[in-house]
Amino acid sequence: MIERSQYWIGYNDKQCDNPRGQFYNTRTQRAIMVRADGTDRREIGASLLKGENTWTQFVCWWPDGRAVVLAMWESPENFAWEHQHQRFRFDKGCWASDVCLVDVDADTAANLTTVKRVSHWNTGMTPWPGDPSRASFVAIVDGAIRPFTMCLDGTDKRQVISGEGKFTYGVQPSPDGRRIAYLQDYKLYLADPNGSNARRVDEDPKRDFQFAPAWSPDGQWLEFLAGEHYDCHPHTIRADGTGLRKLADRGGYRGVIETLDYPDFHSESSDGPVWSRDSHWLYYTAKVGQAVELMRVSVDGQVQQLTRSKPGVLHYHPNVSPDSRLVVFGSTRDGARALYVVDADGSNVQAITAPTTGRAQLWANWRPRAGNR
Repeated sequence: MIERSQYWIGYNDKQCDNPRGQFYNTRTQRAIMVRADGTDRREIGASLLKGENTWTQFVCWWPDGRAVVLAMWESPENFAWEHQHQRFRFDKGCWASDVCLVDVDADTAANLTTVKRVSHWNTGMTPWPGDPSRASFVAIVDGAIRPFTMCLDGTDKRQVISGEGKFTYGVQPSPDGRRIAYLQDYKLYLADPNGSNARRVDEDPKRDFQFAPAWSPDGQWLEFLAGEHYDCHPHTIRADGTGLRKLADRGGYRGVIETLDYPDFHSESSDGPVWSRDSHWLYYTAKVGQAVELMRVSVDGQVQQLTRSKPGVLHYHPNVSPDSRLVVFGSTRDGARALYVVDADGSNVQAITAPTTGRAQLWANWRPRAGNR
């Protein structure tokens, strides 16, 4: 049996049963960390909660074990407008989102997007491969999402891809930093790190919707979802753009989970595949019978079903430990949206959060072993 208490997991916890709408549930959200055996639960970045209608969102771990946390705010008046019009409005004065790097051991936080600010709305910070001194993030500039890089003290912010007039997001640098994958109007492109020499990965009209690119940790493969909206499946392509292959089928699963008990506009969350750290397996969820099950597929196309559930059960958001030995995932198997840890082959399932009516635990992510204490 793997000693799970040595691993840490970050995730988000929020109310999900308030019938007044998305805002009234989301403003209760907090970034949390817990050991992989369910012990030693603690909040991350509580000092970032400034005033009414603010919340935190756990994003990911930094390679040294610090946490990337968003400090977010929305006005109730803006939500009322959004609720009426059934779409988001991220205007300045209506929304605010800042990217913070939190030292969970020292209980300190640095708000990186306040330094030479480029936007009132910033999100999605991740390390920039090949250059440990820089990070990537996305910001809303002139009403459109734009990808940026910056130094780890928040200075030297640079826009990566112009994408003028187009919806550009999901920038994923390869592990060696020599290539980037990104999405533009739901089409996948490969390019040089500065956005030059860009080309479409796949122009087949049967796979016209492309989403969620992710490089294998060894840099040999790029995984992405392709097909039609709400009917897309894991595909892979080599780093040089050759060898396109459909790797698995999601069996009619729409690929999104509802995060609220009373669905609101855009209250669903995308549920995409993730690589094991050894680059051998891709973990994903797919519909089997009347349940959405946890699955994995090898790079040569061998599919394994890891859970077998009662009708109506949903598994979601898998994530693999740094040593590829454990998987954390969300599930409704006990009646609420809670988190579980399982051995990589699907054995020894253990709940690490208490399934609680009216609460949802989402977006779990393993702390790098360098940061474990």
